[in-house]
Amino acid sequence: MASIYFIIFVFMISRGSISFLRHASAFGGGGRLHQRRHTPNALVRLHASSTSVAHVGDTVSKDESSTTTNLLPYFSIYYNDVWEVDMPPGHRFPMSKYKKVRKAVQAHINDSEQQIQCDFRVSPLATFEQISTTHCKEYIQRYLSGHMTEAENRNIGFPWTLQHVNRTLSSTGGTVAAACDAYEEYIRRCNTLELDDSDDQTDNAHLCWSAHVAGGTHHAFRDYGEGFCIFSDIAVAANVLLQKFPHQSSTADPTKSKGIRRILIIDLDVHQGNGNAALFQGNDKVQTFSVHCRSNYFSKKEHSDLDIELPAGSTDDTYLTTLKHWLRRIEEHPFDDDSDQLPFDFIFYQAGVDIHKDDRLGRLSISQEGISKRNHLVFDFANRMRAPLVICMGGGYPKDDWAPILTAHAGVYIEAHQYLSSFGRDLT
Repeated sequence: MASIYFIIFVFMISRGSISFLRHASAFGGGGRLHQRRHTPNALVRLHASSTSVAHVGDTVSKDESSTTTNLLPYFSIYYNDVWEVDMPPGHRFPMSKYKKVRKAVQAHINDSEQQIQCDFRVSPLATFEQISTTHCKEYIQRYLSGHMTEAENRNIGFPWTLQHVNRTLSSTGGTVAAACDAYEEYIRRCNTLELDDSDDQTDNAHLCWSAHVAGGTHHAFRDYGEGFCIFSDIAVAANVLLQKFPHQSSTADPTKSKGIRRILIIDLDVHQGNGNAALFQGNDKVQTFSVHCRSNYFSKKEHSDLDIELPAGSTDDTYLTTLKHWLRRIEEHPFDDDSDQLPFDFIFYQAGVDIHKDDRLGRLSISQEGISKRNHLVFDFANRMRAPLVICMGGGYPKDDWAPILTAHAGVYIEAHQYLSSFGRDLT
């Protein structure tokens, strides 16, 4: 059976398509994902990204705007643990953490009083076209068709299987869908508020966040992968956004400019976001900011737009003081930006928790309380920037006791939900 699927797979690649399984691609299909037998909860609403995409300048009817004046904060959460992967015995990558984290987040949110618009969505498969905005086409095809060398697969850290191909595509596709979903909702709200001619809700129009309980694969380069990363989901999503929502300036009134001018990637994994640093080297439309451990490089150090190295063993006070300082510096002096507009139109947050003191591979010593405060600093920053935000999972490697790392991962999403809910309560 596997050989049959492989033949079909290669055939589809030769036709320029990679979404050959029974799932909608990120923006195609009939508007809803097919519900697979792996779907774990019948109460979860499964949606594809909107097929009727809101483009810059689109408008909605006055009747529609009158029904949406009170705009609750928005939080869509994508997950890809339906794409199961059978790992080799004893493999050190904690593949089962994704489902455990998603279930914990889902249980907490389902039990909480809803003050925001929030639902869970299965991550779609990324398309070849989306991935090729960032990665070499020959590399993509070799990976998808199973023609990677043993050395390449060892460098990545995973054996090649069809199961893992699907997981890789959904890991990228979920972040792309989350990013487009958040920005499309932001456009819809801005258009609605313009028609409604009301300033009452303007301060909350940007509170359109999305998250992916996966992704954060920041060690992928243009034509190779490493550190459990094949494709960079955040880089692909950023490039798709820039293509899909190009900036349209207004010389008469800069505040009326549309589209995405510049994106910020905040990478707080214990390891440098070396892949994203290399992928966006010299690209002033995407700024990369990485805070990481000075003594935890496993390959060549790259140069982000802003790299902050912390010594091994750093604790909460050092970490939080440093992060707060540099977020303020970025806010006040955003990479020499001299525009009259807000400096960033979109933000990605790589929320790795391998900075935790109980992480197996990390070399920092941050407590759970410190990680929660870190998250809040990023949420406050995104709010001040008035920019939609996408949160990705990043690294987290449990020791024998998985509880601290699972709690830290789940906390990122639960705390984002709570943060947005604090604004929602003011509208209900």
